[in-house]
Amino acid sequence: MAGKKVKRSFLFKLIVVLNIGAAVLFVLSHVASYINPAVLWVGSLVALTFPVLLLLNLLFILYWLLVKSRAVFISLFALLVGFNNLQAQIQLNLFPSEVPTNAQQLRVLSFNARLFDLYAWTGNPRTRDKIFKMVQDESPDIICFQEFYTSSRSGRNNLDTLLRLQKATNQHVAYTETLRKTDHWGIATFSSFPVVRRGNILFNEKTNNLCIFTDLKIGPDTVRVYNVHFQSNRFKREDYEFLGNPNAKPSNDEKLMASRNIIRRLQVGATKRAYQVKVVADHIENSPYPVIVCGDFNDPPASFTYNKISKGLKDAFVESGWGLGNTFNGLFSILRIDYLLHDARMVGTGYRTIRQNLSDHYPIVSDLWLKKVEPVK
Repeated sequence: MAGKKVKRSFLFKLIVVLNIGAAVLFVLSHVASYINPAVLWVGSLVALTFPVLLLLNLLFILYWLLVKSRAVFISLFALLVGFNNLQAQIQLNLFPSEVPTNAQQLRVLSFNARLFDLYAWTGNPRTRDKIFKMVQDESPDIICFQEFYTSSRSGRNNLDTLLRLQKATNQHVAYTETLRKTDHWGIATFSSFPVVRRGNILFNEKTNNLCIFTDLKIGPDTVRVYNVHFQSNRFKREDYEFLGNPNAKPSNDEKLMASRNIIRRLQVGATKRAYQVKVVADHIENSPYPVIVCGDFNDPPASFTYNKISKGLKDAFVESGWGLGNTFNGLFSILRIDYLLHDARMVGTGYRTIRQNLSDHYPIVSDLWLKKVEPVK
């Protein structure tokens, strides 16, 4: 009996030590998401482990609940510390948000369209038509496309097709690259409300990434819509192949080289995004109007990018979303990297992720209700 008690005691202590380790790492991953990668880029790598460490701590909580141990408070405390990042990753909204009286409804859709499947990544020749059908079905008032592509050549004029098929026909399109004077790559915002101003926020570097802002006249109000595509990590095909199957590399030297290349890309991407998000966040802070921010941030909620740009804004997913909130349709399908943020003068309802295989991202949509300003008496 004594021997069994010793073994149980040792096992208990071992699990507690492992739990403490997981809890400490979880807290560190939360703290790291507030550290500018330009100052300490390693912090961005630690922050990327947040979803994995979250799952690990949830498993520890479940285990301690099953064995009815007070050690459950180890991970519960860690989750409490990282609550802000936690709620931006997982939501269980059981009750709908209350819609303000006499508010103006705005249905907003954001989507990294991956060039409307220009290079047939999905393997389905009808993907382009399915994207148009999705837009028609959702009937949004505001649409923000990242990785927008259009051409004057027959069968590739996505701009004209969108203007013909749906109600958001007021446009703001900015191109970062044009070839043959016929083919254009960039970013685009469409609106059913009149556009009163268009502006581009250029990053002081050679990049295809861009942010545009579009001022819309909505009744007596003006709302500024930001559409942003932050720097990607620019993984190559061999990087994805290694991440999907590390054992495919026959030698340790090749594995080491592949790992170094991936870490280097993560470092460069995080550092560039840190600069880009500061430029955009400063611009948002000085906006004279209520704002809506849509985009592909290329970073999860536990990141400097998200925490910097979302400051002072509401997250539509947090308000009315459900579940994990993942938006990446690729190898790391648990990632949430596409966002819809908005001013406190708006209330978000009905947030959804449209899980159709149209791109390597899923479209996201939400109804926003703009509160009318009461006249001063």
